[in-house]
Amino acid sequence: MQFSSNAARNLQRGPLARLIVPDHPGEAANDNGEEPVSEAMLEASLRHFAAHGLGAARAARLQAEFAFFAGDRTAYHWWLGICRLLDKRMAMIAAREFEANPPGKIG
Repeated sequence: MQFSSNAARNLQRGPLARLIVPDHPGEAANDNGEEPVSEAMLEASLRHFAAHGLGAARAARLQAEFAFFAGDRTAYHWWLGICRLLDKRMAMIAAREFEANPPGKIG
């Protein structure tokens, strides 16, 4: 009895492997891919993370909140951008909350 050694020689390219493993890698999974990020923002985010560790996104959110309610739109957008790089979901929720309660709004 003679066995075909084609599959044994090249298990990585056998019929099952061709179905499961693509010939080329797919696109990178990145939830920040749609927004361009400046080098300055990226560097600031990394430094902020180095200083605050896992609490960096929350600290950036607090800075954004202080700036928003102080009326400093430039600082608000800066800190919200840093928060967005560290935790996109947190930044989206924060922006929604801040915009719903602008400074001077009663009630």
